[in-house]
Amino acid sequence: MDIIKELNESWGWAGLQALEVVGENDFGNLIIKDVQGRYWRLMPEECSCAVVAPDRQALDVLSANQDFLQDWYMAGLSKIAREHCGPLTEGRKYCLKIPGVLGGEYKAENLASAPLHELIRLSGDVARQMQGLPNGAKVKLNVVD
Repeated sequence: MDIIKELNESWGWAGLQALEVVGENDFGNLIIKDVQGRYWRLMPEECSCAVVAPDRQALDVLSANQDFLQDWYMAGLSKIAREHCGPLTEGRKYCLKIPGVLGGEYKAENLASAPLHELIRLSGDVARQMQGLPNGAKVKLNVVD
């Protein structure tokens, strides 16, 4: 699966025109350079993808920020995920079974692993459907085969 194609199909509605992935973590968070030279952060567990730096210089500054780095590496949660789900295999990332934006908790019982392309697709679809909803709005999930 072409990750750039998946990013553009799943998150193009939000304005992302991905050019390359320049960073990734164990939870499928990606730092993505777009065609305009901006840098986006995809956070599948929160169904969000937004510009975090307007250019490479700003990304370098962000990359030295300790709060950002702590959030990016998710070291404690990654350790729990490895213990609960086992090591990651090729193309898979840890994830929340129920995304945080839908009330899913950052606890072992809510952790799993899934193919990265599925995390990109699901988070983009959920975010697109939820855009414009006020914080705290009730949503109903319909799961179909």
